[in-house]
Amino acid sequence: MKKILTFAFLASIFEFHLIGQNYFPPPHGFEWEKKSLEYFKINIKKLNSAISFAKENEYSGSKDLRIAIIKGFENEPYHKILGPTKKRGGPAGIILKEGYKIASWGDTKRVDMTFSVTKSYLSTIAGLAVDQKLFKTDDFVSNYIWDNSFKGKHNSKIKWKYLLNQSSDWSGTLWGIHDWADRPPKGGGIDDWKNRKLNTPGTFYKYNDVRVNLLAYCLLNVWRQPLPQVLKKFIMDPIGASTTWRWYGYNNSWVELDGNRMQSVSGGGHSGGGLFINTEDHARFGLLFLRQGKWNERQLISQQWINKATQSSPSQKSYGYMWWLNKKGTERYWKGVPEDTYYASGFGGNYIIIVPEKDLVVVLRWLEPTQVGVFMEKLIGALP
Repeated sequence: MKKILTFAFLASIFEFHLIGQNYFPPPHGFEWEKKSLEYFKINIKKLNSAISFAKENEYSGSKDLRIAIIKGFENEPYHKILGPTKKRGGPAGIILKEGYKIASWGDTKRVDMTFSVTKSYLSTIAGLAVDQKLFKTDDFVSNYIWDNSFKGKHNSKIKWKYLLNQSSDWSGTLWGIHDWADRPPKGGGIDDWKNRKLNTPGTFYKYNDVRVNLLAYCLLNVWRQPLPQVLKKFIMDPIGASTTWRWYGYNNSWVELDGNRMQSVSGGGHSGGGLFINTEDHARFGLLFLRQGKWNERQLISQQWINKATQSSPSQKSYGYMWWLNKKGTERYWKGVPEDTYYASGFGGNYIIIVPEKDLVVVLRWLEPTQVGVFMEKLIGALP
């Protein structure tokens, strides 16, 4: 009897050790376990300084995001708001260490627009499709999309991976928006942009929401069901996210598939729409990636996909499959922050930041984008 009790005691210690190393929060509605800063040997004064910095450097744009969007993209010809928007809240954030919540500020349950952070969720939908062998990233998209989107000498050369790393240079119009009208060059005018020289797909990086929305449309055609339903079933429900998040497209981005009317969602809030979500759900999504796609004992998305998605693209060192990478020698590099850091980034200072070296997830809402690197340097400086 004594031996059995001893074995049970040792087993419980071993189980506790595993839980301590791989903690996952319970589903939404239950308390996210916290750990003291002393437990992780974090410098409390420096951490508080970093959090104060985040609160004091709120995004300078209007809280009425219709105004902020129109101002932010005022140089784009024909720009319109085509999808829903929502007035934003104030600065908010969560910091996870080893999965435990060590700090939070602001209203972390408030649902807000998250703009281009949506792109990293869209990339994950592509990863799920690759895991389920619906297509390969090296495949030509024209083999899967039968309409005119990928017809012609140029567009027919586009592969899935080029849409994912934004090097496709796809030429066309989607949902009434021209590819060349999205973030046009500072020089020249409409005639120059319309008649631009096309770059060989895969060779030239250009951040472009029209082409991201094209990826969403293509994924809708492959999955043959609304992408929010795919995200909910395979990712958000398994990680215990709330039911408050929503993913929208535009008022004119509806299509008919298999006799059903479905909305093709947008990859950001550039023209409205995109993912509307709270800070805590973002933190869960970030933790899933920190844990290499595994949640408790379930592998929700493959480690191979995450490795591929967070590798530098041939045409842009600081960009993977819709994740930004903290690489030295690039404009996006954050000094003093580990180089294995990668992150989702959205207009207005919305971020999900994953720092594998420090077992860290950071979610930021409405922090002035130019100050995010400063915040991260301060935060890393508080860690042992």
